[in-house]
Amino acid sequence: MTDINEEHKKEMIEMKAEHRAKIKAKKRSERGLFMLHTGDGKGKSTAAYGTLLRALGWGHDVAVLQYVKGNWKTGEKEFFKRFPELVRLEVMGEGFTWETQDRERDITAAEKAWEVSKEMLNSGEYDLVVLDELNIVLRNEYLDKEMVKKGLLARHPRTTVIVTGRNAPDNLIEAADLVTNMDMVKHPFDNGIKAARGIDF
Repeated sequence: MTDINEEHKKEMIEMKAEHRAKIKAKKRSERGLFMLHTGDGKGKSTAAYGTLLRALGWGHDVAVLQYVKGNWKTGEKEFFKRFPELVRLEVMGEGFTWETQDRERDITAAEKAWEVSKEMLNSGEYDLVVLDELNIVLRNEYLDKEMVKKGLLARHPRTTVIVTGRNAPDNLIEAADLVTNMDMVKHPFDNGIKAARGIDF
């Protein structure tokens, strides 16, 4: 047993040294990052809100713009309402496209939301901006993908931006600093279980 423990300790010392060397070779980013959460699996917005919570823990200034959820009552919206001084929340969408059933209306809502997004991104007031479900808007071609990419890349150097939603366009995947693809392995909805308040929304 002593030999096993000694060997483990030796391996951990070597691992720690390697890890420290890797970190030392890296440099801090001189500007905020462009992060992209996409894929068919659950957790894209959830991960973004987890990062937002972490940013708040460090006293950072944060803002959220929801492109799609509209008047849908969600746990994050109810939470943010309790702490308006901590998070700027803009709910610009009018609900899922099958609810509005009006493409022109959806395009108009997306264009208005993008104008507010640009103001958030360019103002220099925020350390983190979450553009929730922007990928859905781009998938449906409510906004020009290249225009959005240029706007995201032209943001204030202080600001990290997280864009969420399925079907992220290739030009955003190429431009992003971090891309996370949420793969769906299994989902309770497929077994007849409805989305749960406080877990799924």
